[in-house]
Amino acid sequence: MRTPTLSAAARRSVLALAGTAALAVSSLAVAMPAGATPTVYSKGGTSWVRACDTLAKGDTMACHALRVTNTVQAVHALGVTPDATPSGLGPGDLLSAYKLAANGGAGQTIAIVDAYNDPNAESDMAVYRSQYGLPACTTANGCFKKVSQTGSTTSLPANNSGWAGEISLDLDMVSAIAPNAHVILVEAKTASMANLGTAVNEAVKLGAKFVSNSYGGGESSSDTSYDTSYFNHPGVAITVSAGDSAYGAQYPAASKYVTSVGGTALRKDSSTRGWSESVWYTNSTEGTGSGCSAYDAKPAWQKDTGCAKRTISDVSAVADPATGVAVYQTYGGSGWAVYGGTSASSPIIASVYALAGTPSAGSSPASFPYAHTSSLFDVTTGSNGSCSPAYLCKAGVGFDGPTGLGTPNGTAAFKG
Repeated sequence: MRTPTLSAAARRSVLALAGTAALAVSSLAVAMPAGATPTVYSKGGTSWVRACDTLAKGDTMACHALRVTNTVQAVHALGVTPDATPSGLGPGDLLSAYKLAANGGAGQTIAIVDAYNDPNAESDMAVYRSQYGLPACTTANGCFKKVSQTGSTTSLPANNSGWAGEISLDLDMVSAIAPNAHVILVEAKTASMANLGTAVNEAVKLGAKFVSNSYGGGESSSDTSYDTSYFNHPGVAITVSAGDSAYGAQYPAASKYVTSVGGTALRKDSSTRGWSESVWYTNSTEGTGSGCSAYDAKPAWQKDTGCAKRTISDVSAVADPATGVAVYQTYGGSGWAVYGGTSASSPIIASVYALAGTPSAGSSPASFPYAHTSSLFDVTTGSNGSCSPAYLCKAGVGFDGPTGLGTPNGTAAFKG
């Protein structure tokens, strides 16, 4: 997507924001433990690391953002570079791949739920939007709001450089797909399920009809209680990343009240669509999540017979870091970067729901794609591990675990 040339005043404003944001990098409050070395993953010449320094353990959730470490940028590291394109898929690519109209989202409010605080969230999003010629979304113009899990705009959680990458990824994906929507960033005090769940409730309380959650952890016997306390919001589309650890069920993607979102590798090709997709899989410990829940009941609209309880995923979108998306991050980052993980696919799908319109009162938006399967691109190749029955980890015609019913082909599958 070619970037429109900005006025000199606009460029000065955005570059000032970027400079202020960059200064904050030196004041990290929570970061990777001293001496810790992140695991480097690689595929096809692309290398990346997990943005969050700790994996899920017990009640603590991990974010599903993956940051590419060997990106070569054609733009200045910091700020806007008119008439140049950052590495990674941009808004034009994503809208083209999923047959979505530009400039959508007017009148809708999308919430992003994450843990900890990114002090540069607003200024970084401003640079991303300016780079791609998208409308400004700021606190001043009423488009953007950042709050704690209790709704406070001043008493925010501790800063965290890892989760800041997650936050930048989420905000940039919402900006790419639904640039005219209002955005609420709700920051949980910690990455516990209780605090993140409280943040989900706060997002709904603040009026969001679309809530994206790009985190997860192992299932537990507490999950059905969490379902009732945090995710049972009729008439609200709640999306959750399926996970980045290859085959295996995670929570809250396993919740029967959410749309669980798997991940694909998305590449341009010479087909009529112009793009092709396959299951995202790196190795036995990394790739899109999928599986059969051990605790959550199967929702009425899910008809597969190889899993007696809830099956993950419902739908999917791009997540492979090797075909990753462009992101702008200065708190814990150096400006332009490429990210992947199902942390990308969840906010993309939440934003597609927003483009489709407000869910009807009392509805279960997770059921909508099941009523409109012909309005999705069926992903039929690839797998994320070994399992039985095979469809839980291997793509095929129709429904499968790694990619669900498929990826967006316009918005029709997300209306209801």
